[in-house]
Amino acid sequence: MLINLVTGGAGFVGSHLIDRLMEAGEEVICLDNYFTGRKKNISQWMGHPRFELIRHDVTDPIRLECDRIWHLACPASPVHYQFNPIKTSKTSFLGTYNMLGLARRVGARLLLASTSEVYGDPEVHPQPESYRGCVNTIGIRSCYDEGKRIAETLCFDYQRMHEVEIRVMRIFNTYGPRMLPDDGRVVSNFIVQALKGEPLTLYGDGSQTRSFCFVDDLVEGMIRLMNGSHTGPMNIGNPGEFTIRQLAELIRNNVNPQLPLIEKPLPADDPLQRQPVIDLARQELGWEPTISLEQGLEPTIDWFRKVLGLQPGGSAEVSS
Repeated sequence: MLINLVTGGAGFVGSHLIDRLMEAGEEVICLDNYFTGRKKNISQWMGHPRFELIRHDVTDPIRLECDRIWHLACPASPVHYQFNPIKTSKTSFLGTYNMLGLARRVGARLLLASTSEVYGDPEVHPQPESYRGCVNTIGIRSCYDEGKRIAETLCFDYQRMHEVEIRVMRIFNTYGPRMLPDDGRVVSNFIVQALKGEPLTLYGDGSQTRSFCFVDDLVEGMIRLMNGSHTGPMNIGNPGEFTIRQLAELIRNNVNPQLPLIEKPLPADDPLQRQPVIDLARQELGWEPTISLEQGLEPTIDWFRKVLGLQPGGSAEVSS
């Protein structure tokens, strides 16, 4: 039986990954410092003989025995990673350094949850893995963008110098149950505003684009990459491209079609386009997303209704 170490395992994506690993009969050690993770996300596994939970910050070394390291630990939404940008940079660099050191010591394979943000505000669209990006090294998003870029660098240097087995996954916009209501991501922002009966806030005119992957599809791609032979980096995301305005209208129509849309200034360094090329994932993993945005939004909206204490199908009155 494989021993799986999941850093950031109490978080949004990490907890869904743990569900899959536990359901497959594997042994799981979850590390989390609960900055953005929540114990309730993995509460169903508490006390299970194959599950262990350790409160730990990956910027500090740790000694454990494991066969697989799923390195997801890092705040991933602008609100959270900009709250303490120095800490975010340390988590990406020192956290990855420590996990690679552990992988080297115990002979484990490590998967890095990198991000589409390594492409910055891209001059190539859509983005293939061969594109090197257009990133502002000194902007307010740099702590995360450049943090993940150096994390990728560390992985490949450990592979070249110490023959550590690595897998590098570039995650595009992901959504689903267990997102935090205050994480500042566009899907959660719109759903929470709609359920509260508030106007939906567009930054800019809403013409910027994103591609939204349901978390179950993402986890399936992650597992296939870890268990496959391709090192990466590999894009894992949904290639369907939507404008932010289209997303707002879709969520509004699902909750309360009477709500207005309002526009505010576009934040600094906010990418205007984001869409993955997933030819490599199709070829190497036989993977592509199977859940449409319309299908994935239904359970996501239901999740936020529960979080906000609303009845099924319910929403607040429209704000005046």
